[in-house]
Amino acid sequence: MPDISLQFVAERALTSRAVGWFSAGHLSHVDAILPDGMLFGARSDRVGDRPRGVWARPPGYLRFSRRALASLPASDEQYALWLAFLAAQTGKPYDWRAIWGFVLNRDWRREDSWICSELQARALEIAGIVPPLYLAANKITPVALALAVSAVPGAAIRALPP
Repeated sequence: MPDISLQFVAERALTSRAVGWFSAGHLSHVDAILPDGMLFGARSDRVGDRPRGVWARPPGYLRFSRRALASLPASDEQYALWLAFLAAQTGKPYDWRAIWGFVLNRDWRREDSWICSELQARALEIAGIVPPLYLAANKITPVALALAVSAVPGAAIRALPP
């Protein structure tokens, strides 16, 4: 059985610290780790040759102040569903409305645009790794997602060097 891997991080930038503070933790971003080692996620900034939005980026595309790796057991079918969902999201824009969604009511499952943690949470729901999450409909932060995946039977989260 394959494992689904997510990399949770904190960045040095002020905006990253604000996300961590607002979500009551130190995490500010999450990427899926693809089979080829690329990191897949939604970002509000341009990184290397990739524009804003949902893309695969090379490992080490930024220096992070903190990193943690989550491994979640998955069946072959769940792993395939997870990968297929992520692949279908490639190129979608970053969801600037989600930032306001922390204050205003917003459905985080809308698939027209994403922030990092919502993209990963939805992929895990689609694959059946986590049940439909019972959280505020307008807020899935990296901290909330880390808490949700840490409760998955067989999941392991460990700190990595920055």
